[in-house]
Amino acid sequence: MEYMGNKEYWDDKFANRNDNPLSPEKSIVENVVYFKKGTILDIACGDGRNSLFLLKKGFRVTGVDFSTKALERLNMFAQRNNYLVNTMQIDLSIPNSLKNIRVFDNIVINHYRLNKEQLEKIESHITDGGILFICGFGYKHQVDSKIRKEDLI
Repeated sequence: MEYMGNKEYWDDKFANRNDNPLSPEKSIVENVVYFKKGTILDIACGDGRNSLFLLKKGFRVTGVDFSTKALERLNMFAQRNNYLVNTMQIDLSIPNSLKNIRVFDNIVINHYRLNKEQLEKIESHITDGGILFICGFGYKHQVDSKIRKEDLI
């Protein structure tokens, strides 16, 4: 069964997308004015629809994802726009996989449910006065072969 934690599913999904990034998450676009200027960690960034928007807004972005294909696409899109992005391949399903990641002014978690242990330690990766922005799967998302009940926030 395919679900959010399946790397092959996501590599295939990103490999078969067209040559343009998706639009950024509406709630990020609407709330970016509240973000602290500086750095952003985009957790489970995929191929960078939000990272690219944040780069355009002048933030220094680090995107983490476990999909090689997604990170390759993010780097391609960033290069195409002359943006400098930092990408890291990290399997977020592994406990403490964010342990050695540095501190950021903002952390964005969009459509991904970070495991409880990592969520409990996330504040150690945010500067004083920094922003943690979480946008989950909400009321309009249905549990199916890709989204499990435990993935909903």
